[in-house]
Amino acid sequence: MYNSKITGLGYYVPDNVVTNNDLAQVMDTSDEWIQERTGIKERRHVVPEKDTTTTMGVKAAKVAIERAGIDKDEIDFIVFATLSPDYYFPGPGVLVQRDLGIKTVGALDVRNQCSGFVYALSVADQYIKSGMYKNVLVIGSELHSRGLDMTTRGRAVSVIFGDGAGAAVLSREEDTAKGVLSTHLHSEGQHAEELSLIAPGMGKRWVTDILRDNDPDDESYYPHMNGQFVFKNAVVRFSEVIVEGLKANGLQASDIDLLVPHQANLRISQFIQKQFKLGDDQVYNNIMKYGNTTAASIPIALTEAWEAGRVNEGDLVVLAAFGSGFTWGSAIIRW
Repeated sequence: MYNSKITGLGYYVPDNVVTNNDLAQVMDTSDEWIQERTGIKERRHVVPEKDTTTTMGVKAAKVAIERAGIDKDEIDFIVFATLSPDYYFPGPGVLVQRDLGIKTVGALDVRNQCSGFVYALSVADQYIKSGMYKNVLVIGSELHSRGLDMTTRGRAVSVIFGDGAGAAVLSREEDTAKGVLSTHLHSEGQHAEELSLIAPGMGKRWVTDILRDNDPDDESYYPHMNGQFVFKNAVVRFSEVIVEGLKANGLQASDIDLLVPHQANLRISQFIQKQFKLGDDQVYNNIMKYGNTTAASIPIALTEAWEAGRVNEGDLVVLAAFGSGFTWGSAIIRW
């Protein structure tokens, strides 16, 4: 039995910074309104024709592979988490394999939205622990900006999300006291429509109907979120899955050196921090700069924390996420 450890991290965000004041020029909102409700000051949006979900993932992956100190052809498997693929199909995993010029390894796409990276990490961890693979590339990448309703009608959702990508290389670790100690995954589909994008989808309308109607007032093509309901569920599930992970390893909240929560809303992170009595040095948030980048948020934040010297050998690092589905999960890592 092996453990998996994160041997390389990387991230990429577009150069194009979109501030709250920029959004106030195209919708009825304000910097004060956005910061008060979300903690977000700015986010990144891609420049058309420069970046896609896949190209951002590739850029993050190149950094992670280099930092892992391995050749790209030592990657045995790819797991790509996103809700915003370049194509309806195929998924971006195979596009990464192609664009990186990696040999014909398997590529798996994960569709678990804000929990996507934790789910993808768990999949990679199980493959390595079983002995099947030695090095797995895990990517979370999102391009939200092209699919948002950038009007007053859509402001409750559109001000929150940003574009970006993060990646990690998981490698085999002989010392089972180090690396990913455990992962914990959950779902509750009865609330699926409370945070969703209904169309395009084969359960919604036939393609011929879409082409015929071309209805500009059809809001099913834009993300929908019942904000207060999602918030209430998020704070409960975040807490539960963190406690579950700690208990599974005989640990307590006081053992946490760094909590990296999914960057959904700064108010959620602050609530969890207070609940677990963690200091500012024990929680890493960057939603202020990037907004909610869904599956990319945890690997971007974890990479930034590592680059800033906030993650060191022997540290207990906890990753936790909650999002559409509803899905939620945690990973307990001994660095």
